[in-house]
Amino acid sequence: MAVYAGPVQDLIDELGRLPGVGPKSAQRIAFHLLKLSKQDALRLSRAIAEVKDKVSFCRTCFNVAEGELCGICADSRRDPTVVCVVEEPRDLVAVEKTGEFHGRYHVLQGAISPIEGVGPDQLRVRELLERIEREGVTEVILCTNPNLEGEATAMYLGRLLKPLGLSVTRIASGLPVGGDLEYADELTLGRALEGRREVEG
Repeated sequence: MAVYAGPVQDLIDELGRLPGVGPKSAQRIAFHLLKLSKQDALRLSRAIAEVKDKVSFCRTCFNVAEGELCGICADSRRDPTVVCVVEEPRDLVAVEKTGEFHGRYHVLQGAISPIEGVGPDQLRVRELLERIEREGVTEVILCTNPNLEGEATAMYLGRLLKPLGLSVTRIASGLPVGGDLEYADELTLGRALEGRREVEG
């Protein structure tokens, strides 16, 4: 692939580090940005800078938040005894769209993936265990993605949580295996939540 003038190549290299953006896509995006007016390009850079300045992760559930707590953890109407465990904040949004869940969430910020070197220690598992004791949680719904990594994560958490005497459930089928929660429609995801099943210890 051609190497471009310094700043252009730097931009291509940085874009190429984003998930799902290969070298050709990075090049296309870079040249699209070059064609934008300076005003439009600066608006994008300001949005990135602002999100880095103002948004962090909720200290309780690790969802995105503008303060110490996200809107869901700060909402006293939510049931604190039921926690839905998801991999990423975008999965939380997908579950919220169903209107079927009224508890709280816990965002693992990933899934177990030995190939990528991600084990339980890289996820927010310890914080989940601390919450269960601290907040009197009685049910944990494992709402990880229905793919190999998501299933491995659910099995690991199931084995960890079952001895604690909790109700540990897994979302039911209805979601395609190998799919991602963020692409599921609300009806399918809502049925999967309604039909969740006990996890074997």
